[in-house]
Amino acid sequence: MSIIFVPMTPADTEDLIGFLTSNRFPFHVQATPQAADIRTKIEKGHFWNQDTQGYWVAKDDHRIGIVALEDLQEGDSPLFDLRLDEAQRGKGVGVEVLRALCDLVFESMPNMLRFEGQTREDNIAMRKTFLRAGFLKEAHYRLGWPTNDGGHVASIAYSILRQDWEDGTVTHFEWDDLKI
Repeated sequence: MSIIFVPMTPADTEDLIGFLTSNRFPFHVQATPQAADIRTKIEKGHFWNQDTQGYWVAKDDHRIGIVALEDLQEGDSPLFDLRLDEAQRGKGVGVEVLRALCDLVFESMPNMLRFEGQTREDNIAMRKTFLRAGFLKEAHYRLGWPTNDGGHVASIAYSILRQDWEDGTVTHFEWDDLKI
């Protein structure tokens, strides 16, 4: 079966808190989200407002994770926050989810020109997932991602262009285009 995305609503509050508190997310700013913090974010509309929409990620009629599309009102380049259930990680499902997420964005949002995600430099699995799904590394923000221990690592940004999604290509660019 294929990946489907089921929009979240306020009725999903307890399920969302349960999902986030029963999994660890070692490459996110909060590796072990706490129920009170999640509830505060939900009360502020974080997962469903004009600029953000959360979805349950499902495969074979089972929830395998969540994703939030962000910056939906800020132009033509939304971002996403993906969190898979720990039991789903390391099985290659990330590429399938990311490709299906591109389909959702580009098929249902005709004004979007590009789609972006970021991860930490040490999240090698996600970085490979981006590449396998047709994304291209566009930025390397040195010490741009705070870690749970108070340190910082680089934040790496990847994106896919609508035209590349449509054509099944990757438009490259010259990193060192300016010489001094």
